Amino acid sequence: MLLCPVIGKLQHKRVVLASSSPRRREILSNAGLRFEVVPSRFKEKLHKASFATPQAYAVETAKQKALEVADRMYQKDLRAPDVVIGADTIVAVGGLILEKPVDKQDAYRMLSRLSGKEHSVFTGVAIVHCCTKDGQLDTEVSEFYEETTVKFSELSEEMLWEYIDSGEPMDKAGGYGIQALGGMLVEYVRGDFLNVVGFPLNRFCKELAHLYHGPRAHGAPRQVQHDSIPAVDTFEDLSDAEGGGSDPARANEGLEPCGAQPQAPRPREADLNGVTDSQPPLPVGLLELMDGFKASKALLTACKLQVFDVLKERGPLAAADVAREIGASVGGTARLLDVCAALGLLDKSDRGYSNTEMASLHLASDGEQSLHGLAAYHDGPVWGAFTHLGWAVREGAAWTPEPLPQAPHKWSTEATLQFMRASHGLSKLTAQHVATAFDLSPFTSACHLGGCTGALAHKLVQEYPRLQVTIFALPEVIKLAGDFETNARPSERVHFVPGDLSSDSLPPADLYIVCSLLHDWPDDRLHGLLSRVSGCCKPGAGLLLAELAPAEEEDASGAARRPPGLRALGVGRPPRNPGQYQRLLQRLGFQDVQAACAAGLLHVVLGTRAPP
Repeated sequence: MLLCPVIGKLQHKRVVLASSSPRRREILSNAGLRFEVVPSRFKEKLHKASFATPQAYAVETAKQKALEVADRMYQKDLRAPDVVIGADTIVAVGGLILEKPVDKQDAYRMLSRLSGKEHSVFTGVAIVHCCTKDGQLDTEVSEFYEETTVKFSELSEEMLWEYIDSGEPMDKAGGYGIQALGGMLVEYVRGDFLNVVGFPLNRFCKELAHLYHGPRAHGAPRQVQHDSIPAVDTFEDLSDAEGGGSDPARANEGLEPCGAQPQAPRPREADLNGVTDSQPPLPVGLLELMDGFKASKALLTACKLQVFDVLKERGPLAAADVAREIGASVGGTARLLDVCAALGLLDKSDRGYSNTEMASLHLASDGEQSLHGLAAYHDGPVWGAFTHLGWAVREGAAWTPEPLPQAPHKWSTEATLQFMRASHGLSKLTAQHVATAFDLSPFTSACHLGGCTGALAHKLVQEYPRLQVTIFALPEVIKLAGDFETNARPSERVHFVPGDLSSDSLPPADLYIVCSLLHDWPDDRLHGLLSRVSGCCKPGAGLLLAELAPAEEEDASGAARRPPGLRALGVGRPPRNPGQYQRLLQRLGFQDVQAACAAGLLHVVLGTRAPP
């Protein structure tokens, strides 16, 4: 409630957060601020040695991020947002700036340096007010930083690598996330906890109070402040919508950013108890949900028309050139390209349109980690099935086509290939993370049940030189598997064995692996399959499960951040969490059951039978 008057001041303004950080978005959303998210494309390559202090570097980076977004939005629409917020969080120890680690070894170096010591977390924030003067973008920048001191416990090698292998350090400044697993490394925090998470909300509120109100006149009444939180009446003078008091002198104390005069205060209506009657907030999130399918369809259509392939090979290109390459109208192509640019999939410049790094890597069909097959699967059978969702709900039918392992007799060769392309893209993307979530070196033989094209199997034999992997898959899948690239040399330690999961005997192995299948299975089939696997496991054998992380857990821990549509790829059932799988495996006789989050996308669970 403390922020309501500040939000009232901003509610008629277009506010943009120039950051893709889900943590910053969550902090500001929880405070009641309504804003758009436009991630900055500013390349964070400022020369650190040229700055006198780490905080100066963080503030300058935040400012450049915000200015880049303001300028890009103005160039695109000839109209800039009213306010752009930029932020940059760094960790500093002994004058050395630590940003996000580039790989596991870099994360190890960072965390080793922090072990047992105090360090500072700085977040630089820039609030850029935009307006148009003489046909040009004009900006005024307010900037500040917040410092929080954090002390790490002494960290053992085992704890360091266990945390690094969880995948959490890789997108965090300093290599840790205090709001999730990284909180276990912290002995104490002195200062603003949210600053360590990624945004200093308390200081931000004070800056807004200063910007939109300015200093009080001498002798003006003032409420007593407690701790460091601004007093409520400080904020009550800020809102145009909710009034700024009856004193006309005070009403004109400050100017709006960019020189605009404050709006005249409107009267406030109060009930009998003197409580302000405020309007409910607009359901922005609900409106975004209703409109979100359009963005998905634009992405899927661009993939289908090979837009990202054309631009990867020949970009930047003008809309007319892209239209000619894909055999479409110029006007329709230009609209599609503009939408993709607005979604952050393409870059638009005077030279034309070009792929972002993400688009070339994941959306072009020949990308090393291409998800083009997954896009085609969603655009085809999944989209078609969801078009008839009302019928499926009324009839109690599955929301999407039954997965291939459950209903192979219903799939044509082309449909089987489409499913395999989708599975192959997702497997290549996640194979490294699944293979290294736990140390699997004690096992010498593994059986990947429903292993499809073998992407994970080849990654496993790369990581573990003693391991032999058998892929147990349907005969029709094995026949087509040779057409897929696995980014690995063919290995004599990878074998395909034909069979049906629901009826055929399972090949013997020390370790059984089930990945990205179980979210589509009803409870009875899941228990049946895992019971069969359990019956094949000798003492010392293991069972490795990897599934998409439930969206509900993302909000609670901040560790898994993925699009909501991935929470139920198949049938719309509530996703299972690691605790459910742990309890199930324990009931099946696996005494040692561990769970890990891999790359913020997957939950990986390993159960091991007690050795003899």
